[in-house]
Amino acid sequence: MVMDRPSHKEINRKIKQAREAISDSQFSILNPVSVSADVLKLGFTIEGISNILANLLSEITPVDYAGAYPPQKSYESDILDCELFTFRWASKNLGGEIYLKFAFKGQKMWVVSLHEERKKGESR
Repeated sequence: MVMDRPSHKEINRKIKQAREAISDSQFSILNPVSVSADVLKLGFTIEGISNILANLLSEITPVDYAGAYPPQKSYESDILDCELFTFRWASKNLGGEIYLKFAFKGQKMWVVSLHEERKKGESR
């Protein structure tokens, strides 16, 4: 059987779950050093990331899902085997093409990547 997930409905639920996790401060950053460097290039610091994430998550829709079908699983120890949800879209808030990847472990959201979309060949 071919896996057709995540469905539009499941992606919508993950976006809603992410918005709730940010508003409830139930999130962590998987690699703070890497994400800090990336968000500085976007014009803000990691200290302001919850407000930025709330704004960015209000922009995305299931159409912006750019991950695998079915979602890839993380190999990072903190979120080992958790599914990764990747989004790519033109952000009105940040004025560019943005790449966001997150996972959930229980009710906690883990921000894996947040940066401007990179050209082929650039590291993520």
